[in-house]
Amino acid sequence: MPDDGHLITHVSDTARWTALHRATESARHDALFNDPFAERLAGEQGRAIVAKAPRATRNGWWLIARTKIIDDTIVEAIADGCDRVLNLAAGLDTRPYRLDLPADFSWIEADLPGVLAEKAQLLSGETPRCRLTRTDVDLADPGARDAFFDEALDGATKALVLTEGLVMYLEDRDVDALSQAIKRPEVAWWMLDIVGPGLQKMMNKRMVGLFENAPWTFAPENGFGYFEDLGWRTAEAESLMTAAQRFHRLPPMLRLYTRLSKPDPRRPGARERWNAVARLTH
Repeated sequence: MPDDGHLITHVSDTARWTALHRATESARHDALFNDPFAERLAGEQGRAIVAKAPRATRNGWWLIARTKIIDDTIVEAIADGCDRVLNLAAGLDTRPYRLDLPADFSWIEADLPGVLAEKAQLLSGETPRCRLTRTDVDLADPGARDAFFDEALDGATKALVLTEGLVMYLEDRDVDALSQAIKRPEVAWWMLDIVGPGLQKMMNKRMVGLFENAPWTFAPENGFGYFEDLGWRTAEAESLMTAAQRFHRLPPMLRLYTRLSKPDPRRPGARERWNAVARLTH
């Protein structure tokens, strides 16, 4: 546990927040997915983060919906010929251990050394269901990032790059640079989630005491249109609020809102409090 009064001292700590919500969902009798490792990975710090969050955010419905959408999309992509997943800023994700993956499928995780070392230690007695490789890399370092892609994509023909819960913490210039790095012939899809300006402002305000060291910074007014301007095409996109309603995880107070407001993830506008996930192609 951090001893400086801040439960989140770095962006990587937000992975513990997400992990605890995966654990809570997995404990339900009607769980959308099963992550038997999530509670172990969340630890005391993850429980403390959720306990300190505003009451309205504590059920983590958007994190549950995001997890389920990405799970399903990866399985569909593999059925469609995907031959590799690159999970950037992988954090405490456990999909290589819990999804029904081909034993010879290649899954590569990239993150800062401390994060991956901790996860490796906590999961040391577990066996992944596919060929899992972990790579220590600072994705903010252009040289290290490009070298990583050169090695990680060697031999791939239809890879999927996953950046779950990452780009909202980046500056526009960093998102642009990451986009350029991912746009390679070996990459068929880029899967990511983003937030809009309205939600960014609301969450940064509500999470005072938690988000000071990890504020949301990237929140394009034009949604996934931002990436289309960078040369990507939105193959599919869904609002997490809409998805949560579809999965029966949306709190009652928000159900009416989905009937009144259905922003287009490609052109949502600046004031909408929305977040969405998409699979992009180029």
